[in-house]
Amino acid sequence: METISVMAILKPREQLADRLLAELQKVQEASKQEAGCLAYVLHQSIEDDTFVLHEKWQDMDALESHIASDHYQEYRNNIADLVSAREVFKLKTL
Repeated sequence: METISVMAILKPREQLADRLLAELQKVQEASKQEAGCLAYVLHQSIEDDTFVLHEKWQDMDALESHIASDHYQEYRNNIADLVSAREVFKLKTL
């Protein structure tokens, strides 16, 4: 099976970047411990408060397990009111 990369772009609501960052750091630490997680790197734009997660998973099963995990579900609930926009791209290498 081929590895799966994920790029998630999150824009915080005004005045909520610090709270969103805290949630992203929590999910990052938990996710890095998951079986099948090859990379989970958090970035922040140097132009604004946009955050970008770059994830790499061993295969689609590992990614699906991540999405079903308790810590990921908690993260999604916790950020619902913190983000103004969220885009997620699941990618394969060409």
